[in-house]
Amino acid sequence: MAAAAEEAAGSGGGGSPSSARRRLRIISGHLRGSPRAPEREALSLSPCKAQGGSTGPASGSIPKKRQELLKWNGWGYNDSKFIFNKKGQAEFTGKRYRLGGMVLPTFKEWMEKTFGASLDHKTTSRATLNVNDVPPSIVKEEFLQDLRATKISYSQDAEDRVFRAHGHCLHEIFILREGMFKRVPDIVVWPVCHEDVVKIVELACKHNLCIIPFGGGTSVSSALECPEEEKRTIVSLDTSQMNRILWIDEKNLTACVEAGIVGQDLENQLAESGFCTGHEPDSMEFSSLGGWVATRASGMKKTIYGNIEDMVIHIKMVTPRGIVEKNCQVPRMSTGPDIHHFIMGSEGTLGVVTEVTIKIRPVPEYQKYGSVVFPNFEQGVACLREVAKQRCAPASIRLVDNAQFQFGHALKPQVASIFTSFLDGLKKFYITKFKGFDPNILCVATLLFEGDREKVLQHEKQVYDIATKFGGLAAGEDNGQRGYMLTFVIAYLRDLGLDYYVIGESFETSVPWDRVLDLCRNVKERIVRECKEKGVQFAPLSTCRVTQTYDAGACVYFYFAFNYRGISDPIHVYEQIERAAREEILANGGSLSHHHGVGKLRKRWMKESISDVGLGMLRSVKEYVDPNNIFGNKNLL
Repeated sequence: MAAAAEEAAGSGGGGSPSSARRRLRIISGHLRGSPRAPEREALSLSPCKAQGGSTGPASGSIPKKRQELLKWNGWGYNDSKFIFNKKGQAEFTGKRYRLGGMVLPTFKEWMEKTFGASLDHKTTSRATLNVNDVPPSIVKEEFLQDLRATKISYSQDAEDRVFRAHGHCLHEIFILREGMFKRVPDIVVWPVCHEDVVKIVELACKHNLCIIPFGGGTSVSSALECPEEEKRTIVSLDTSQMNRILWIDEKNLTACVEAGIVGQDLENQLAESGFCTGHEPDSMEFSSLGGWVATRASGMKKTIYGNIEDMVIHIKMVTPRGIVEKNCQVPRMSTGPDIHHFIMGSEGTLGVVTEVTIKIRPVPEYQKYGSVVFPNFEQGVACLREVAKQRCAPASIRLVDNAQFQFGHALKPQVASIFTSFLDGLKKFYITKFKGFDPNILCVATLLFEGDREKVLQHEKQVYDIATKFGGLAAGEDNGQRGYMLTFVIAYLRDLGLDYYVIGESFETSVPWDRVLDLCRNVKERIVRECKEKGVQFAPLSTCRVTQTYDAGACVYFYFAFNYRGISDPIHVYEQIERAAREEILANGGSLSHHHGVGKLRKRWMKESISDVGLGMLRSVKEYVDPNNIFGNKNLL
């Protein structure tokens, strides 16, 4: 391991030191034989303006001690949550989001009507973490001595360990509210650079430890849960302090970034130099670049910017066998199977991604939101299909079914003026009475256009012209912007639901165009049927949206929730229903996952998804790269 690491590190780009020296001799020969170019033309690399030349970790949005800012048993920031105030009205606290401080006058009624929930029936969760409930840290002194010698920061504090023992699956949060995990990491380490990760992996190999990489902690596939049967010391390798943009190449429009940076910091720091990646997953406030790579992530604006696999130019990963990286940073190579595709989606089973070179673009000069109302879901899907066929999809186009439209409407804040209320009433009258749309059937697409202003306006006209052919009516910029921004607060609703006996989760798939309608209908019906058969006393919420479009299909995202009053083991019932829904997805031609990944939650279907031989190929890579299972999180395989 050490020899391999030294060799790769010495070359700065893969290969041996001798080959690196040979390349430098060739390049220097070209420079000596060329007329001197102006410095501004000769150099294309620029330091990130946000870094100020710092060699230590950048000042990030999420602190090293996550408990200082984030909830220990729920989603997001401590100061941001949905509550019912003293008047019984729902509101969202804090000032971080546009919804902050606003009253939602119809949400209580929607919740009571949809779930049969009542403010009189409230559950209680533990207010604080009891450190005495946390399994003890078991770490051998020999390892601690070696770790101290590296001067890498570490902690055996119970709170630090629990924060990195889970992601955000329903059952994980439920456990935190009601009890405690049987197994948590024994120690947390915070490397600040690639070389620190090399040292940690070397020590893990020397002492036969188990490493579980930790990025933003937003996993919804049980990927971060510690295997209960793991007897070795479990090390949570937290990459959050590896959060610098190392360089920006303005000529090639690429940036080399440490893998621990979270999405909001990446975009903010790039913006200071006039650039962006455009990668905006729902979790971008908290999820990390390394996590995106490890799960093959997708963002809301993938139509313009691509999925993570379309954005990556170069990856550096530390494994027990050595360092994996290509010898150059080029847009494409024909050198056998692409090793990046062994890394992307590997979910922490092979090693730790430390640095990623990604494509960047100038910050778009113009951004415009929009929305379209369709008479029904079928017409909406047909419109999205035509938009995809003509390859004119905006940065983001998302179609919600009627149940999700009603859900979004319940989250509409109280209007500030009578005039605004009057205008809303006129719009509703026009759509439902004059145009004849049934409010219990209609659906809505939200749109986001961005780029050059003139081209955006042309693009907007093209999309609205297509929508008109499918019975669509323009519904305004405000609805489009509100729908897009709600994406970042919806995750907070699950915590409120749990306070009132409502459990909920989301899951996703990708599906060919000709199967979209059947899959959406069949999965939603299956959820309702399974709830009834499993003894759920109240009708569930079963809803979907089409969130990303492709030439050959689309991503479909489901929300599912129910009132669990009267059920003794709600998590077991929920998992049975979700499993049935996943079976229905696969039976209807959908994928196991579009962007959430597999983890431990969905790996039972891996053989069916990629074939026995395909699974064997992945196992062979794992056995070669990590023969002693140092990266033993038990995801995927």
